[in-house]
Parts: sequence; structure tokens; C-alpha cells
Amino acid sequence: MLINLDRNCYIRDIYFPFVGQLNHVGGFWCRFGVWVDGRFSWLQDGSWAFRLAYTEDSLVTEVTAQNHELGLTLHINDGVHQRDCIFLRRVTVVNHDAQPREVRLFFHQDLLINETEVGDTAAYYPKNNTVFHYKKDSYFMFDACSESKGITQFSTGVKRFHQAEGTWRDAEDGHLMGNPIAQGSVDSTIGVQHTIPAHGEASYNYWMTAGHSLDEVYALNQYVRESGPGHLLDRVKIYWQRWVNKSERDYADLTPEMIKLFKLSLLIVRTQVDENGAIIAANDTDIMQYNRDHYSYMWPRDGALVAYAMTMAGYHGTIVPFFHFCARAITEDGYLQHKYNPDGTVGSSWHPYLHQGREQLPIQEDETALVLFALWQDYVKHEQIELPQSLYPDLIRRANRFLYTYVDEELSLPKPSYDLWEERYGIYTFTASAVYGGMMAASNFAKLFGDDERCRRYAGHAERIKEGILRHLWDEESGRFARGLYKKDGVWVKDMTLEASIYGLFEFGVLPADDPRVISTMNAIKEGLRIKTDVGGIARYFHDYYFQRSSDVDNIPGNPWIICTLWMAEHDIEIAKTVEDLQKPYATLQWVVNHTMESGVLSEQVDPFDGSPVSVAPLTWSHATYVLTAVKYMEKYKKLVRRS
Repeated sequence: MLINLDRNCYIRDIYFPFVGQLNHVGGFWCRFGVWVDGRFSWLQDGSWAFRLAYTEDSLVTEVTAQNHELGLTLHINDGVHQRDCIFLRRVTVVNHDAQPREVRLFFHQDLLINETEVGDTAAYYPKNNTVFHYKKDSYFMFDACSESKGITQFSTGVKRFHQAEGTWRDAEDGHLMGNPIAQGSVDSTIGVQHTIPAHGEASYNYWMTAGHSLDEVYALNQYVRESGPGHLLDRVKIYWQRWVNKSERDYADLTPEMIKLFKLSLLIVRTQVDENGAIIAANDTDIMQYNRDHYSYMWPRDGALVAYAMTMAGYHGTIVPFFHFCARAITEDGYLQHKYNPDGTVGSSWHPYLHQGREQLPIQEDETALVLFALWQDYVKHEQIELPQSLYPDLIRRANRFLYTYVDEELSLPKPSYDLWEERYGIYTFTASAVYGGMMAASNFAKLFGDDERCRRYAGHAERIKEGILRHLWDEESGRFARGLYKKDGVWVKDMTLEASIYGLFEFGVLPADDPRVISTMNAIKEGLRIKTDVGGIARYFHDYYFQRSSDVDNIPGNPWIICTLWMAEHDIEIAKTVEDLQKPYATLQWVVNHTMESGVLSEQVDPFDGSPVSVAPLTWSHATYVLTAVKYMEKYKKLVRRS
């Protein structure tokens, strides 16, 4: 289960029973309000001032909401249990008045179970004084208590139908009418109360359990009550602190802010990994306003690069299910599809089977290759031979067979497919580099398992791709590599658009980072895709249209992307010969820290004028790339210090 909160501490997304699928709120507001002295305020009212953060080294929030008009401060902690489908919220209310006051908290539930408002039921359950919502096999039970008692008020009702706004309106006088059941498009609100002494404070708790039957959510609710919701939330915090600090790490000369983002990024990535293996790109329903689709899919490309980062950081166990997911998903022909739903079914796509009258595979070939690359990196780091051995026939060999047969014989390059940005059809340097890296990974696995004939054959196929890259994608006239090739009037033409993803040449081992051709290419990218405003950063490619903020492409070739900016830092790290040479990537790590949201979350892009987040947040790939770059920085720093 994954819960998303907005800056008002409203639940906006509930994903269950997979991380990323299904969303039982879908971006609507599950409100949270306060009644005191005959006055009522929802937390989105402008009278509240917020400070958003996570508790140190954990996934439990630490939010302060202050309202001078009401004379109250709320300290809010939220968390999801690390094992069970339980959401927990603790609200410590501080009374700034010189008189004791009764403070009532109201929690509103606006669900559209299984992503539709048709046929939901919300009901009061007198057996344990709770409210639950259900449809088919999806059940959600809501409970709350103050220091003195449990739920004191409740109501269920109709919402967004026949002019009905919902039960949240009923709460605004401080009293709920107590309607025990509603069916159709429904919501519910529950209330708890306590009298807080003058200049004193009191704790309130609210929680939700999710399951597939009334008995299941009832049992989970009993577990929360018996454990104590506040105590259980403290245990959640301790678990994540142990998880993110599971081993000693030398952070080199990173600042406390950089280390904090490193740890938070590990935690954020973990929230986007489903226990069945899907590594989700992003779970942020706000993007629905842009294209009526979302990022709650597993792209094998994102997943593989996230897995690579997490394994390099020492989190082998977190990403093992990802490789099994890919083994289940791979086609008989040996390729992975564009993207997948968290349950393993094929996701929506805009890649056609027919292009310009010709049949084609609707794939991005780099996605298949990158899984092999990441799997080999995992073995090199952790030497856990059982995992690749179990995947050798059905994933490694099958995928590599596709890679070495899906080749243009004339060019010795991968046949055309869609680029990593899912926008263009052709032969791309990033894709070809990833294919080389995947083929070499397969060759290495064959050698590991004593499969010598395949080892030699796989390596030969990889070298052929490398020769094709050097022959057809290097442009002598401009002194840099092309983005790719595309066909025009039956002839292959170089696409010389500056493109940040060409970093794949050194990342996937085609050429060393200090090869003169790589250096000249990366220097051209670092200058040509640099955002020439105070914000800085690196664009994806020249004239990037996605969420474009400016048509002045000479100064703003596109919005700065977190991952692309970090790719440049990765190159700077690779070519560094002295500790002083690490100043540039160090500055880039600080640039990323400077462009986090208040909570520490990283978006996909930032605005080139004011540095505000653009597109989805958190983007799993952004956090993972920060982790990978920081790991590479720390390792290179230690290596250079030992030399000096």
C-alpha cells in the first residue's frame, strides 16, 4: 500500500493492493479539519502556516501546522506500516490559550474504490465503533481516538451527486448527523474530541486499515488498538531508521544536507517499489491533468536504472523482485514491452505496431538491454550467484538472443526502435550503448557459469555493436557523437541534436569516460544544454518541448532535468584525477539539494526561471540518480584521497 499526502496533509492517493495500482482516491481531497470555540477550519484554509518534513532518516512525516487565529499548533506524524496495510496518523494539538478548550478533530474520507465512484458503500460499524468503505473485495476501515475516548461522531453520505457536496460540509458546525450508511458515490467523516488544558497539549490518533474483507480490516484494526496507534507509529519510524542506516558508510566530504537527501532518496525509492517487483516511475495523480494518463507504471528502463542505483548503494534485497518481475514479463521472443502495470499486465502505450505503412515492434530496445546491464552490476557488487543462475535460461539468454538478432546487418547497429524518451523512432546512441552493455553482461554471465562458447559468441556480438557505434554514430566534422540515425528518403541520416542521454557511451562501457571522443561529446552537451539562467542545470536535449517554459532555446534549450544534470556530474566524477577535480560534481550534488521541494522530494524537472518543481514528484528516477551519483562521488573521493 502507498499513501500520498499533499501539503495540507490531505490524503490524495491510496494505492492498494499494489504500489501504483489501484488508486482509491484519485487525487480528490480527504480533508482534515479542526473545531474549537465554535469556529471551524479545514487545513487548506489560508490561516494555516505549514512546515513540511520527514522525521530524521525515516518515512514518518514531521509536519507543523500553526493557526494564530485559532491559537493552535498541530504537530502531525504520518506513516504506513512496513509490513501490513495500515496508515497511521498522530496529531499533537498544542493549546496556546490561557483557558482549557475542547478541540474536535474531523477526518474526512472521499474514496472512489477501484477507481470509480459507482457502487461504493460507506457504513458505520457498531461492533468496534468504526466507519468502513467497501466495494467487491476492497475494504477500508477508519478509526480514531483522543487521549480520553474513541470516535465520538460520524456520518456517511452522498458526494458529487444531485448537488450533494459530501459529509465534510456537515462537519463545519462541529456536529455530524450520524447517518449510518450510504451507497453509490459516497463519503464519510469521523470526529474525535478532547479538552486540552491551558497552554497544554494532547495527542489524537487516526488510522486506516486496508484489506480484502471486513474480517481482514477488522483484525488489522484490532492489532492497531492492541499495539497502541502512537506506539505502532514510533515502531514504524524506528524500522525505517534501521533500514536506511543498515550499514556503516563513509560519506566522504558530503555536507549534512547532501547526506540527508541521500538517505531520503533511498527511502523515497523504497516507497515506489512494490513487493511483487514493479519499480514504479512515479505515483502522482496531478499529472492526470496533463494527458489523462499517469506515471504509475513500471517502465523496464526506469526500473533497471533504479535497480542499478539501489544495488550500488547496497540494497540488493530491495531490487531482487524486480528481476523476477522482468523474467515473468519478457515475451517468448525475448523483449520487454514499453511499460507494465504493477500487477505485471502490459500498460498503456503510444508505440504503434504499424509505422509509415510498415510493421514494427512497438518497443524501446534499451529497456530489455538495461535489465541485463543492471543484473550484472548487481552481481559484481554483491556476488549473489543464486539470483542470476535462476534467471540465466529464461531472462538472460532469452533477452540476449533477441538483442543479437535484432540488428541491422548493414550498420551493425540495433534495428530501429523508440528512443528512451519514447518520442522518436530510429537508431539512437543511448539505445546502442545500452545494447552493448546488456550483451556484455550476458557474456559475463555465460563466463561465470562456465558456458564458454556462449561467452565468446555474446562478446563477439557486443563488439560488433561497438564497431557500428564508432563507425556510424561518431561525426568527425562536429567532433562529437550523434544523437542517432533516422531514415530520410531511404538513406540513413545523422541526427546531430545535442542530447544528454549520450552519456550512455561511458556509463554502459562502450568507451571509457576519458576517451577524447567521449570528452568532446560531453563537453558539447555540458555547454550546449546548459540552462543560462540563475537556475542552471542541464536540459534533456536541444529544444525540448515537454512542459516547455520558454521558446528562447539558445539560452533555455529545455527545462533542467534532475537526472540529466546528474549525468553530467557522473562524467565529471569518472574523469576526475584529483580531489580538486571533484569540485564540479560536488557543486552539482548541492544544486540538486537546492532544488528539492520543502519535504525533500525531487521532481522530474524544475522551472528554468524560478526553480520550482515541474511535472511529477517524486520521480523515482530522479532520487535513484542522485543516489547513484552520490555513491560514485564517495567512492571516487576515497580513491583519490588514498592516492594523494
